[in-house]
This record gives sequence, C-alpha cells and structure tokens, in this order.
Amino acid sequence: VQLQASGGGLVQAGESLRLSCAASVSLSRFKTIGWYRQAPGNQREFVARITAGGQTDYSDSVKGRFTISRDNAKRTVYLQMDSLKVEDTGVYSCNAWWGTASFWGQGTQVTVSS
Repeated sequence: VQLQASGGGLVQAGESLRLSCAASVSLSRFKTIGWYRQAPGNQREFVARITAGGQTDYSDSVKGRFTISRDNAKRTVYLQMDSLKVEDTGVYSCNAWWGTASFWGQGTQVTVSS
C-alpha cells in the first residue's frame, strides 16, 4: 500500500490550499483515512479524518476552515484548507488504517506567511 501526498506550498494567511492523498489501492479497503501535521519542534497532531462510511472528524483548530473529502474513483482523499493561518504551517501527512495496519504517506510542506 502506498499513499502519495501532494499539494503543499507557500501561501499567505487567509488564502487556500488543497492537499491530495492518492492511494495505490481502493479506498474501500481502509477503515479511516486522515491527515496529520507536524510543525517544527512540535509533535505530530491530528487534523482531520474520514471513515469508509463518509463520516468526518476534525481537530478543533481547523473545524470550520478545513474540509476532508474522498473521490473513490480516483482513489484520492482531499483536504481543502481555507482561511489559512500562520499556525497551520507544518508538514502534512496522510494516514490510512487497513484492519490493524496503519500506513503513512510522505509529507507535503505547507507554509503560511503573515
């Protein structure tokens, strides 16, 4: 199983970015797929996740600004990030659970400048 994250970049506060996490297998195999981020000097933290049934969950810090969605035909999960803040800066990684196995993609850097 491979997860390929992309879409990061450098934006100004208030702008938007959309991250993509493309899977090498059908999304239906995964119980949940989520996004995590890690800022320099900080531990990795949960951002958002979506279940096989389409239920979504967000951290309080991004609720109302970020939207996670999935396109099963493209085997891709998206993270739409709006109204970005400087504190959203970090390396964003996608994670998927298949049974008891957890898979991680490589990270994509998001930098938000003031």
